[in-house]
Amino acid sequence: MARIRLGQVDYLNTLPVFHAFEEGLLPFNGELVKGPPTMLNQMLSAGRLEVASISSVEYARHIDKYMILPRLSVSADGPVKSILLFSHNSVTELDGKKVCLTSSSATAVALLKVLFDHYYHVEANFVTMPPNLDNMMAEGDAALLIGDDAMRAHLRVVQEQLPYHVTDLGEVWKQFTGERMVYALWIVRKDFAREYPAEVQALCGMLAEAKRIAGENMPALLEKSRRRTGMPLEYLEEYFKTINNEFEADHRRALLTYYDYCYKSGLIEERVRLSVWGEEDA
Repeated sequence: MARIRLGQVDYLNTLPVFHAFEEGLLPFNGELVKGPPTMLNQMLSAGRLEVASISSVEYARHIDKYMILPRLSVSADGPVKSILLFSHNSVTELDGKKVCLTSSSATAVALLKVLFDHYYHVEANFVTMPPNLDNMMAEGDAALLIGDDAMRAHLRVVQEQLPYHVTDLGEVWKQFTGERMVYALWIVRKDFAREYPAEVQALCGMLAEAKRIAGENMPALLEKSRRRTGMPLEYLEEYFKTINNEFEADHRRALLTYYDYCYKSGLIEERVRLSVWGEEDA
């Protein structure tokens, strides 16, 4: 039996899938490796993970060596609450200005560039920085944050009445395309899937069961999230209603729309076909 090194994006939006693994509610005999999206992207590409939840744009950049695991994603249909652009002025006034990008993100960075190119029609100067709102806003005219960092920053803006514009990129994407946005996918390396198909199939079953367990134990999931982040329960409850971890036909259509715009913006090198485990030979 191959021992799977499974990458877990260490944000709340993947917790409905990983909660049962963290709590030992499922007999997972592998290794959970936690980190921000960019770290897991690099580890999967380097072969230091076999499976991981990673930035959806990374699949498009490595379609020769990756497959998508079925029925799993991080997505939202409209506002996402955790992919946020903070700015001193409105987004349309950012032409020629400095925009600080979080070093944690790949998909959201690409999404912002797509929206700047095709929706806002502004050209900004991008710099990448660690995810710290104060430092980023002191350095530039806007700051892109994702995940728990974005949520904490937004709470601060509201509570301290900071004079920032806050733009939810999921909401803007929905206005622009009419589609939901798929931020992350669960990906397996093709070489591992070919050599160990039984292990991959078993993991798919466990991930589906983990998602079911979390859905039936939302009070425990919410309390765990509150302890982990310090965020208010009502705020977290609304967030978990916003985040969707499915991967159905409308998710696939939306994902391909996103890839099409990434291609038009030169962020990926070729148009993408989705290769999903179990739907074709691995």
